[in-house]
Amino acid sequence: MPKMKTKKALSKRVKRTGSGKLKRSQAYTSHFMRHKSQKQKRNLRQSSLVSNSDYKRIKHLLQD
Repeated sequence: MPKMKTKKALSKRVKRTGSGKLKRSQAYTSHFMRHKSQKQKRNLRQSSLVSNSDYKRIKHLLQD
């Protein structure tokens, strides 16, 4: 059976941290920015970790 390929679209969106967790960027940052407050836009610039409920599914798609 051949190896399963890494999903390239997901690998461009998710990075692995030094401790092995998965880091992702925030959603809701592409458009409609004038309706958001400055505080909300500032907080959306920061990255966050993948939640525990999604971790197993995303790790399977990355094939690490």
